[in-house]
Amino acid sequence: MRILIVSDAWHPQVNGVVTSLQALVGELRSLGHLVKVLSPQDFNHLPCPSYPEIPLTWDLWRVGPAIRDFRPDCVHLATEGPLGWAARRWLMRRGLVFSSAIHTRFPEYVHTRWSWLPLSWGYAYLRRFHRPSQAVLVSTERLREEFAAQGLGRLRLWRKGVDGARFRPQLQAPVAPVFLYVGRLAAEKNLRAFLDLELPGEKRVVGDGPERTVLEHDYPQARFLGFQQGEALAQSFAGASVLVFPSRTDTFGLVMLEALACGTPVAAFPVAGPLDVLEQGVTGVMDEDLGQACRAALQLDRAVCAEHAARQSWRASALEFLAAQPLLDGEPCGEPDALPST
Repeated sequence: MRILIVSDAWHPQVNGVVTSLQALVGELRSLGHLVKVLSPQDFNHLPCPSYPEIPLTWDLWRVGPAIRDFRPDCVHLATEGPLGWAARRWLMRRGLVFSSAIHTRFPEYVHTRWSWLPLSWGYAYLRRFHRPSQAVLVSTERLREEFAAQGLGRLRLWRKGVDGARFRPQLQAPVAPVFLYVGRLAAEKNLRAFLDLELPGEKRVVGDGPERTVLEHDYPQARFLGFQQGEALAQSFAGASVLVFPSRTDTFGLVMLEALACGTPVAAFPVAGPLDVLEQGVTGVMDEDLGQACRAALQLDRAVCAEHAARQSWRASALEFLAAQPLLDGEPCGEPDALPST
């Protein structure tokens, strides 16, 4: 099939959405499908205010012709940003179906940064964007239940995976405890809940983001290692005693799976994301006292953590994605001379 994925999140951004889409595209291509990602890199864009690493496309009139020229068999809208809205509008005007996905807790993220905006507004935004979608993909059963309670429909499960070739187990824990955080350095990640803890050993932080400068200033005792990928990231996971996941708003938390694949247990709050990824007392410890969770996770069996992660592959994830895709009913996306302007 010719599969088009429209996403406001793509290279050179570094986050769980981009990682998931990269893995999906790789697996789909290995299965013989022709895949195109329509991203800000294909258009003119400006940096998002307060999030300059996130590009916002502005020449959105070019989105429709780009979809038409690719002539896809199915279209997936991965994000609810400017590109997603432009593609949605173009497809709906032509009566063409599509799937979509909810990768982040958008209402909670917005509320964290701008507390005067009520959560209800964020969920109204999600409902409006996803209402015409034939399949709204979410990563866990818990999220499907939560979003259904918020009035979203046609929710389908699309579980995430882990790259077992890259993230390999190291079963010998460091002699001195190493507590690791991996992810964006942003307010919604609740990183201070980790950095404020009194813990034995060393705290390491891998990642970048708008809060990095202030966090480095406020927590000089922690080691800020910056952005990592590939083998360097795998070594950071493997060289840690515990991955600390302080977020209360993530929909999944792909880094937890990557840490487990390296044999590293996880400490987290008992919230959606960790509750869906971790097995309490086996692959992680979840507690409202995050410090207690960190100390208890030191006792977990690294071999068992790696065994659990090995059961979740990106190939299985890609097949689940494919099963949810609605075809464009065999109809072409239109002829260049027959389309009204967008």
